[in-house]
Amino acid sequence: MAVASAAGFVLAGGRSSRMGRDKALLPAGSRTLLEQVAAAVREACGSVTLIGPPGRYALLGMPVVADAISGAGPLGGLYTALRLRRADWNLVAACDMPGLTAEFLRELLDAAILSERDCLVPETGRGLEPLCAVYHARVLPAAEEAVRNGSWKMQDFVRQLNFRPWPVSDPGKLVNVNTPQEWAENR
Repeated sequence: MAVASAAGFVLAGGRSSRMGRDKALLPAGSRTLLEQVAAAVREACGSVTLIGPPGRYALLGMPVVADAISGAGPLGGLYTALRLRRADWNLVAACDMPGLTAEFLRELLDAAILSERDCLVPETGRGLEPLCAVYHARVLPAAEEAVRNGSWKMQDFVRQLNFRPWPVSDPGKLVNVNTPQEWAENR
């Protein structure tokens, strides 16, 4: 089998309203949470591009691309990443997942490429986690249609694709931190 191309993206365009401040810039050791997640994504697939406000994140020294359609939530971020057409396989992770590691993301990416599906989505006892998943470039038309129709729920979007759930036994790897309490519990 030919080696497929891969690109990595971190979604950082949210408002962080429940956190009360930009959760992407929360301190995570000697760097920010966004930098920690971006480093894991870059190590897993060789590249990383941030999808979010360039003015807010340009100083981090990574490529930053603004959402193509503001207000469309994570699906708008995925749509923006896929529009860049940088690779066949696109590893997408939310900026607020402190448990992500390069090893975990590499395993996810490898499994996606072998699956030959539209996307591979981690699944825990809590359900699917489409904000840390691998999407093939061929889902761009479906993402564009969903954004155009205002169907922005990631769970609904994934379920319309030829996706494969990827069982994850440790749900801690996929925890999202949305509130100060969740951040304190998962740092």
